[in-house]
This record gives sequence, C-alpha cells and structure tokens, in this order.
Amino acid sequence: MDRLGHLSAELTGQELTDLDRVVERKLHDIDREDVHEVTDGSDDGFLYCRGFIVALGRGFYEAVRADPAMALPDAECESLCYFFAHLHNDRFGSWPETGSGISRESFGNPAGWSA
Repeated sequence: MDRLGHLSAELTGQELTDLDRVVERKLHDIDREDVHEVTDGSDDGFLYCRGFIVALGRGFYEAVRADPAMALPDAECESLCYFFAHLHNDRFGSWPETGSGISRESFGNPAGWSA
C-alpha cells in the first residue's frame, strides 16, 4: 500500500476520484452471497475480504468473480477499501464524490443476495 501511495502522489483530485470509483464498483460487484460463503466475515470483515480480492489484481478478482470458490477465507486488506478516498481527503480536504449511487459496504448490493 505504501508503494501505491507513492505512485499516486502526483494524481489530481479527479484521478483519485476515478480510481476510487473503480475500487467502489469492484467491491460492489463481488458483494455477493456466494462470495461471502467462502470468505465469511462480519459486515466490516466481509468488506476487508473483498478488499483483499481487489488488491490481488485483475486476474485474481476475475477468477473469484467467476468462481467464488477461488477466494480465500479470512484474507483481508482493509486499507484498499477506501484507499483513494482517504488520499483525496488528505490532499484536498474532502471525500471524493463518485456520483455512482452504489455502496461498497457489505450487503449493499441487492442483486448479490437472495431475498
């Protein structure tokens, strides 16, 4: 995460917002019951497990998205979940407005959970 912070040092507010929106979307898309069955975790714990999945990169993310059995139980990366939002706030004094209308928080993707 330190390396990612260093690489992001010169990004504009809009670039940080755009990256935050990518992370937000990826976390939202794997906020699913079938992924939770493998990773487990409370509300925050499941968010951090999804952060780990995203942090491992596109290949791992796409593998888990296609087959949740590929996920690892209890593996977490809390710092990625709001990484770019925190950088934006630290540099520009405000939380980025993604305008997406979605939530990265656990159990916030109605399409991912049976009623």
